[in-house]
Amino acid sequence: MNIDKTVKYLKEKMTNRPKIAIILGSGLGGLVDKIKERIEIPYREIPDFIVSTVKGHKGTWIFGKLNNVDVIVLNGRFHYYEGYSMKEVTLPIQILKELGIEKIILSNAAGGMNPTFKIGDIMIINDHINFFGNNPLLGPNEDNEGPRFPDMSEAYSKKLIKIALETGKKINIHLQQGVYMGVTGPCFETPAEYRMFHYMGADAVGMSTVPETIAAKHRGMEVFALSVITDLGIIGKVEKASHEEVLKEAAAAGPKMVQLVYEMMPQL
Repeated sequence: MNIDKTVKYLKEKMTNRPKIAIILGSGLGGLVDKIKERIEIPYREIPDFIVSTVKGHKGTWIFGKLNNVDVIVLNGRFHYYEGYSMKEVTLPIQILKELGIEKIILSNAAGGMNPTFKIGDIMIINDHINFFGNNPLLGPNEDNEGPRFPDMSEAYSKKLIKIALETGKKINIHLQQGVYMGVTGPCFETPAEYRMFHYMGADAVGMSTVPETIAAKHRGMEVFALSVITDLGIIGKVEKASHEEVLKEAAAAGPKMVQLVYEMMPQL
């Protein structure tokens, strides 16, 4: 996938050299309001780029400062269930690497399966299970991008998790930790699937994040990820889920996530 025109266009828009990028998930766009000196570009205006088709994903590429730290923020991501290939889903990661990004912060809305979780909790992802049945690294490997067989023993940076936990404690935001199960969607899970995923070791399930993490780790980037628990698939307590309800709960919990990421920035 040729990204030369895309990278050239975005470099011409840059007024700084950020090392940190943030990809925002469903209903978590409130962080954008905290960004100063903002340059916002709709995805549709970026050459050879793709567009997000999901409600709750605005679809803009943003350069600016968050708590006085230079950042790139993608307000809206791409999902495998939209019909994009894994290469297309992870296209932003490839571009961000070419723009000099070293650390990626990912956020998503997820269904909680850990019985200690409740709706509105924020979960730090400390590991994942790839249940997509696919991988963005399939096919010939570009050795200049990363190794053929990348190590995933620390998919999510322990250093960044430690910073998040210390920051959460300081600003009195309770944080859960757990394993994220990545699935294709777009269906919400059946009760039997929730049971299976939890028995397999997952604490939360969602339809994103895992492909981006794999692509970022392949390129030597540090990854930190957060899930907002917007619905529950706890054994014996599975309730009906809808995208509208997910967006509602993500928006309600969003300010906590925004505050956490904002306060973390100077330490990154």
